[in-house]
Amino acid sequence: MGEIDLTRLKNCMRRAADGERLTIGFFGGSITQGCAATAHEKAYSRRVFDWWKRTFPQAEFSYVNGGIGGTNSHFGASRIWQDLLMYQPDFVVLDFSVNDKAEEVEFYQETYEGVIRRILTCRSKPALLILNNVYYDNGFNVQEAHNEVGEWYHIPHVSMKDTLYRSMKEGIYKEEELTGDGLHPGDRGHELVAGEITALLDQIKARMREEGEELPLPGPLTVNAYEQAERITVRERLPRLLGFRIDTEEKNGHLDLFRNGWIGRKAGDRIVFEEEASCIAVQYRKSVCRPALRAKLTLDGDPGQMWILDGNFEEDWGDSAQILPILHHGERKKHRIEIEIVDDHLQDAVPFYLLSLILA
Repeated sequence: MGEIDLTRLKNCMRRAADGERLTIGFFGGSITQGCAATAHEKAYSRRVFDWWKRTFPQAEFSYVNGGIGGTNSHFGASRIWQDLLMYQPDFVVLDFSVNDKAEEVEFYQETYEGVIRRILTCRSKPALLILNNVYYDNGFNVQEAHNEVGEWYHIPHVSMKDTLYRSMKEGIYKEEELTGDGLHPGDRGHELVAGEITALLDQIKARMREEGEELPLPGPLTVNAYEQAERITVRERLPRLLGFRIDTEEKNGHLDLFRNGWIGRKAGDRIVFEEEASCIAVQYRKSVCRPALRAKLTLDGDPGQMWILDGNFEEDWGDSAQILPILHHGERKKHRIEIEIVDDHLQDAVPFYLLSLILA
């Protein structure tokens, strides 16, 4: 493992010790959001925030939680400004290690690097800590790919696979003590996750007066097409609406996900975008209420570049904000994206909901 750079984190702690005002941020998926904790105060994120308040009572702290359940670093790269960086955080915990997919690990390593670089180049120069959560029922995560990026940028990390999961396999904990569903920590699990993070913070605090020079930001590890990813909703564009309608319901916070999009209600409804990009993905709702409408997406009018967007979700934990990449490292030019509702001869079907395009 390469040299870990703790310069920003030590500086953050010194500022807290001097009584400054700091913003503590968290960015990731459902575990970061606090899923399965009986109250948000018991989530690992809030417990780590409480460590900062307890350890540096002379400082003033603000809390920002940009976790959204069921989302990956591809979506994260497109939303990180409005859900985290606009608040100019001073310290960030980042975790997508159970949300990014192993079967597409090179793609997600690149989108993860985009998130990393956005954080490190933020004007507030936040200290960054990588968190690797884990599936406790099988030990899965993509920490190897994520930590390769972290090591490239000299970022410290805390791994639940290497700590809590290993302790569980050694019989120190039972799985049901940590999680009720094999993934999401319960109250005790969140407490232990926070404990692993704060144990590292305690070690660094003991050395926070040590001076050091921050290592320079290296060039990208990957092709890094997603560092400036952009999310297109009704706030940013007015595409051609040929039957689709704008969702006029007001959005209430970043967890109110199914807002600011476009709705198709019947067969033949169409929506057409013309966007310049070399990477394009479409984000749409998969609904647990069935039957739901399906749509056909065609790129650049080419029948060979056609996808079916199925609005039916086969799982039962809630509606999913599905992301489908349709162009990756393609030609940077103006592309035509046309979406049309398929005629499935359904009665009283759930409308098709298009959340956004993600461009890079």
